[in-house]
Amino acid sequence: MTQTTEAPASPPAGSAARPPVRTPRIHRAWFVAAVTFVTIIGAAAFASLPGLLIEPLHAELHWSRGTIGFAVSVNLALYGLTAPFAAALMDRFGIRRVVAVALSVISLGSLLTVWMTAAWQLVLYWGVLVGLGSGSMALAFAATVTNRWFVARRGLVTGILTAAGASGQLVFLPLLSWLVEHHGWRPAAVTVALSALAVVPFVWLLLRDHPADVRLAPYGGAYVTKPAPVDGAARRAVTVLFKAARTGPFWLLAGTFAICGASTNGVVRTHFVPAAHDHGMPVTAAAGLLAVIGVFDVVGTIASGWFTDRFEARRLLGVYYALRGVALLFLPMLLAPAVHPPMLFFIVFYGLDWVATVPPTIALCREHYGEDSAIVFGWVLASHQVGAAVVAFAGGVARDVFGSYDVVWYASGALCAAAALMALVIRRPQVKAGDPAGA
Repeated sequence: MTQTTEAPASPPAGSAARPPVRTPRIHRAWFVAAVTFVTIIGAAAFASLPGLLIEPLHAELHWSRGTIGFAVSVNLALYGLTAPFAAALMDRFGIRRVVAVALSVISLGSLLTVWMTAAWQLVLYWGVLVGLGSGSMALAFAATVTNRWFVARRGLVTGILTAAGASGQLVFLPLLSWLVEHHGWRPAAVTVALSALAVVPFVWLLLRDHPADVRLAPYGGAYVTKPAPVDGAARRAVTVLFKAARTGPFWLLAGTFAICGASTNGVVRTHFVPAAHDHGMPVTAAAGLLAVIGVFDVVGTIASGWFTDRFEARRLLGVYYALRGVALLFLPMLLAPAVHPPMLFFIVFYGLDWVATVPPTIALCREHYGEDSAIVFGWVLASHQVGAAVVAFAGGVARDVFGSYDVVWYASGALCAAAALMALVIRRPQVKAGDPAGA
């Protein structure tokens, strides 16, 4: 983590941006990465809570599970729809300001739920405020920090920051489930609010938008001046969307990733805990199983990246979705009052498959859309969250109507089978004369 590369002898044109004589022994980029890691962990609390709120809110306030699921669906949808514009906001206003405001909005939304008395307030506080705040960070936060502060070790840093979300889930799920079971849902909501708010001072004092702000070169690279605030980035995001929407692979990728969101955040993260509780499993035990999924999804993502470098991405997606669908079809038979070995096998297997779809999906975006691939993936990610939102709501309605979640698991398994077929019909991009194969 040391770097002693000499900076350019003379400062570049510009007033405030002067290059350093030497970079510090431990590069500032690693401190920025550490602050980013802690921030993502602190913000992970809000992603851990929705599945724990359904039963307590239903029991105390007599709201239907469909109503509560609708609030969660608004949260998930706004998270996804805000994500494509998050990078534009950071380019325009700076990482530090956007993240500090986003964390504050998350904290406010979570705290206001303590005093809510009507279902529309849950939709406004948790759905709109927390959804917009979390969407303003999303994946763009880690990606922007990595791209600006690192030239070397980008893959390592991206992996570490991706793991932060799973680490946060591991930290907060057992704690929040214990609070809900022993002290009620309100202390858990306050804990989420305080966790998000506690990170704000670290972001404001320690995070910097660009290495040039502290007269440093990025880690492993040469000194560059800080670019001017970018206008029109949001316009480009919309332009790329309309351009990609005229191609078949975009709709296949968006459709498969929507099903990915439906079968992970929409159904498992939101409804697994109440479904397990329906079968007599304690909330703390069910939340602990979700935390274990968070551990194994890091392993699965790294392995999937390795496979994506060696095998055809669309075939990998087909295999991942097919296996996920089979697992969901078996889940109703595995739910029981106690945790037993077959359920542990499901948790480990599902954790390995949870975000394994991300590397091949990004690879396919890159193959088909080249320099626009990052923005295209942002919109594909938005479809992921919309799919999650639809199933979060539909799952709650199904539980109200049928009295169990069995139909939800079976329907999700069928959707995954459809996603496997959709992935396999994605055609390889045509190679133009003079282009490298597969470019």
